[in-house]
Amino acid sequence: MIRIRKTIALCLLAVLGSASAASLAAELPAGTVIDKDNLDKVKGDTFDGHTIASLLTEKLEWQIRNTGLKIPLAHAKPVQLDPKYLEATRKNAGKAQFDEKTREVTGWEAGIPFPQVSQNDPFAGDKLIWNFYYASPEGDVINNKVTFLMISGDKGLESTQDWVFQRYYMKGRLSGDKPVLGDGSVLSKTLFAATAPEDIRGLGTFTIRYDSPKLEDSWAYIKSARRTRRLSGGAWMDPVGGLDVLNDDIYVWNARPSWYPKIRLVGKRWILAISDAKLGYTPSKKGTPDEWKTVDLKNAPYWNPVQTWQPREVWVIEGTPPGEHPYGKKVVYMDVNYPRIYMGEAYDKKGEFWKFINFHMTPSTGEDGTKYSSSIQGDIIDFKARHASIYLFRGYKLNEAKIKEADMNYSALESIAK
Repeated sequence: MIRIRKTIALCLLAVLGSASAASLAAELPAGTVIDKDNLDKVKGDTFDGHTIASLLTEKLEWQIRNTGLKIPLAHAKPVQLDPKYLEATRKNAGKAQFDEKTREVTGWEAGIPFPQVSQNDPFAGDKLIWNFYYASPEGDVINNKVTFLMISGDKGLESTQDWVFQRYYMKGRLSGDKPVLGDGSVLSKTLFAATAPEDIRGLGTFTIRYDSPKLEDSWAYIKSARRTRRLSGGAWMDPVGGLDVLNDDIYVWNARPSWYPKIRLVGKRWILAISDAKLGYTPSKKGTPDEWKTVDLKNAPYWNPVQTWQPREVWVIEGTPPGEHPYGKKVVYMDVNYPRIYMGEAYDKKGEFWKFINFHMTPSTGEDGTKYSSSIQGDIIDFKARHASIYLFRGYKLNEAKIKEADMNYSALESIAK
């Protein structure tokens, strides 16, 4: 009897203790800033019903504790997908076929190729990345004016570089009356080139991406020779100019999924991500840190973003690149409601954390009225080198009618260089 009473008493104490802990937890208001000074205090609190501890990835928490990252909280806004995007997904349902042997996809034209992916599917990771690769809602014609901030974690801003990023999609198009241009063999054409300062003007690549396992055709401008030359098929994993960026880091993941020998779905969870980003370029403040107001250039390590963060439910996907790739592993976080990747972690061959790639998303609209989502800022941080390349849009346009397919060719590199 005494033993039973003791057991009951212990159970009551446990229940009271849990209730007491729950009563101490608070629902944090929007605008709360999480930093290293209050992190341990607020980890048990909630925001939009999720504990702060559950919203922080391991590497985000590590950055808060070790690199001064501050995370202002904001409520997430619903994702507004264009009706044409949803209709293309419905109309083409079942057309895309996944080959389990080759891990290739055939039959896709537009919309999300695999709108329903089961977590129990052994190829769930592959199919989700195919959704991103084919149907990330970014625009049919992309024209971004970008500035890269080259930042030393010890010394601060070193230099800036202006680049242009143009991508012309030949498949999956929502503007116009045809989802596919040409014979369907080409997926996209991309121009990624420096425009300033003068000593790097024209540096960059022009790339034709095929909708097949065939490697991309790429050309680079050689300034000393004043001509373009064709690159090897492995350029997709090469560094971009003098940046802390691989071609495969564009949009966090830029490779055709089948080029990665293995992709697996780790799971589903909630995280904090930047999904309502603001443009940070302020030309009236030129020459001061406030010219780039969405980067904390005043405080070491000088690369932390100054944006609000929102709760987002994501797929966590791990990719194993080929042996010749600089990375040993890449982990990405993709929204479950639409195929956009917010952030990624790159690991070296030893499995050690190397780079953090964080893209800042915001709703956007094409010149034809089509709704999209654009990554108007991005942080590519090399923690081994204590160096970062932070890009910010100075301006961007989607679906410009004046940009034609014929404009997208390698001679554009030479035109920029002149």
